[in-house]
Amino acid sequence: MKLLVILFGTFILALLGTTVFYGKPDFLFSGNLGMAVFIIFTGLSHFKFQKGMAMMIPDFIPGKLFWVYFTGFLEIAAGIGLMIPPLRGITATLLIVFYVLVFIANINSSQKNINIFKADYTGPGMEYLYLQRIPMQVILIGWTWYFGICLL
Repeated sequence: MKLLVILFGTFILALLGTTVFYGKPDFLFSGNLGMAVFIIFTGLSHFKFQKGMAMMIPDFIPGKLFWVYFTGFLEIAAGIGLMIPPLRGITATLLIVFYVLVFIANINSSQKNINIFKADYTGPGMEYLYLQRIPMQVILIGWTWYFGICLL
C-alpha cells in the first residue's frame, strides 16, 4: 500500500499546486499526474528488483527478464502518455488492460509466497493478494478509467 501513498500524495500536492498557481484545483491534471508518477515509479522498480519480478511471471512464459524489462519500459511510457492529452485516452485504455494482465503475475506471486524485494520465497502469500493487491488493482483501474477516460 506504500505505492498508493505515491498516487494519492502526488494527487494532493498537484491539487494544492494548481490551486496556488491557477486559483483553482485542476482535477484532470492532478489525477493523471498522480497516476503518471505512480506508474513511472513502478516502472523504474522493474530495473531494481528484476530478479524478484521475474519470479512472479508464470513458469510457462519464457524469457522472464525480457518481460520484466519490457513491462518496465511500458510503464514508464504509459506515465508519459498520460500527461500528453492527445495520447491520454488510448494510454489509459491500454494501461487498464495492462493492470488486468499483470494481475495474473500477482496471483502467481502470492501463491508462491514470492518476495520481489529479496527475490526469495518469504513473501506474504495469499493474504497480501486478498487484503492489499486486489483492492489496489481496483483503485488503479478505477483511477485510470476516471481520470484517463471518463473526464476526457
